[in-house]
Amino acid sequence: MAHDHLTTDDAKPVLERFRLDGRRALVTGAGQGIGRAFAHALGEAGARVAVIDLDRRRAEAVAAELSAKGIDALAIEADVSREDAAERYVGHVVDRWGGLEIAVNNAGVNRNSAAESTPIAEWDEVFAINARAVFLGCQAAGRIMLEAGYGKIVNTASMASILVPHPQKQAAYNAAKASVVQLTRTLAAEWADRGVSVNCISPGIIRTALIEESEALRPLVSEWLTQIPAGRLGEVRDLQAAVVFLACEGSDYVTGHNLVVEGGQTLW
Repeated sequence: MAHDHLTTDDAKPVLERFRLDGRRALVTGAGQGIGRAFAHALGEAGARVAVIDLDRRRAEAVAAELSAKGIDALAIEADVSREDAAERYVGHVVDRWGGLEIAVNNAGVNRNSAAESTPIAEWDEVFAINARAVFLGCQAAGRIMLEAGYGKIVNTASMASILVPHPQKQAAYNAAKASVVQLTRTLAAEWADRGVSVNCISPGIIRTALIEESEALRPLVSEWLTQIPAGRLGEVRDLQAAVVFLACEGSDYVTGHNLVVEGGQTLW
């Protein structure tokens, strides 16, 4: 008969395994929306959090929100589309806190256009931020984590990696997010035996300012609601437990996974 190794002597209570006390984390695109929610979630779970954003004022505002909760926070301005950005912001975090255990590559951009008229400059911009920057972020963080023998990388992919969202047209975005999932799986396979887990989260349609302030997207909400079994758009809070789980020791045996959080939309 097989026996597990869980005993009352050597196992932490399950909720303690979700704690991130002493861990050092960074989140890109953390100045608003999903990234901001991720930063708050990791900080509330005990981590120090570097808030990285293209807009310095937004990064500083979120870092101030975290500090007000008693969370050790750092604001870093970075354009993740630049080739040297990841090395710089990872280096900044390591210089400040002496290491890095959690890296959330969340920064992204979407552009809507019919495939037959998508300018190549738009395609390149979407891939530079949504795919290349994720690889560079994984690579820079991974080097630190591999040397330390432990780390958690979480990439923001999208439900668009599984189905084709409609009626909006976004070929570049869909293709870039699908590449994030396969990149995640590839890095997970390469690094699993060296203590570094790589996973991704695929949000469905999340209610953020990007939708509420868009004249093109806001009218689509009623149609989207007919496609979602849960009957509502996601809220950023719906994603917070997912990032904490993938960042904590409770998920140490989980790698290469795409955690889909979409209210059931990919089921139909």
